[in-house]
Amino acid sequence: MQRLDGGSAIPPHLAGGIVALGNFDGFHLGHQAVVGEAVRRAREAGRPALVATFDPHPVRHFMPDAAPFRLTTLDQRERLFAAAGADAMVVFHFDGVLAGLTAQDFVRRCLVEDLKVGGVVTGEDFTFGKSKGGNVGLLAELGRDYGFEAAAVAAVSLDGEPVSSSRIRAHLRLGEARAAARLLTRPFAIEGVVEHGDKVGRTIGYPTANLSMGKYIRPAYGIYAVRGRLADGRMLDGAANLGIRPQFVPLKELLEPFFFDFSEDLYGQALEVELIEYLRPEAMFDGMDALIAQMDADCARAREVLGARNA
Repeated sequence: MQRLDGGSAIPPHLAGGIVALGNFDGFHLGHQAVVGEAVRRAREAGRPALVATFDPHPVRHFMPDAAPFRLTTLDQRERLFAAAGADAMVVFHFDGVLAGLTAQDFVRRCLVEDLKVGGVVTGEDFTFGKSKGGNVGLLAELGRDYGFEAAAVAAVSLDGEPVSSSRIRAHLRLGEARAAARLLTRPFAIEGVVEHGDKVGRTIGYPTANLSMGKYIRPAYGIYAVRGRLADGRMLDGAANLGIRPQFVPLKELLEPFFFDFSEDLYGQALEVELIEYLRPEAMFDGMDALIAQMDADCARAREVLGARNA
């Protein structure tokens, strides 16, 4: 799996590929349908399969002060695209120059001259170019002019509603981790490098691996049953606090997983934490004894949840 700069000429062995084009943040069921169709067409035609995405998200460019909303990092998307069968990921850097391209110029410069596409697959609601001047109809028309085929995949619905990144974000903000996972086809996961913290947890028998929330959306603050994936692929069950730690001063926003029956040093290591189920909101307690008692109960509940899920 190669990661390519969308502003550069494509390597010859990937020219003529079928490109799935979209933002694909979250890579949910609808995104998977688009990429799956591109991979299918590529395999039938004996061509490379590529997925083109944008970074930063266009919303971040036009609304720089918007609250964090990302569902996946580029690294996470790269792994997901590879698992879906793509040969390469193309990253278009979304800046003022790209935002200023007309739809026609985007197709000519980015798709035809740089990527040398053999075909393009998008969602049926895909728009592109300055002021969203292009849609799937114009893309198909320009494709005929430039000698490539453009296809649009219909939206995927679940429970009578279209699957969308905004729907997933709404579930997460309400702490509905399982509902979000159904649309994503996997638990929502936060990835980062384990940071040094105040080390209070180890003094009360609950050492945690602290992760910054970075540009991720903020799910409902509270306690979650979680699973952690280490850099070596090992999976760990645990419970985590996601929020501002109201019991401690100064307040600091973190994801703090505690992993059961695990005592290795994780500082400086990459860690991905899946939010499996929301257990309760954050709360203040009357002293450390009350906090520890609640943490004991939270971990017992998390073990039950994860045990049932793994059964």
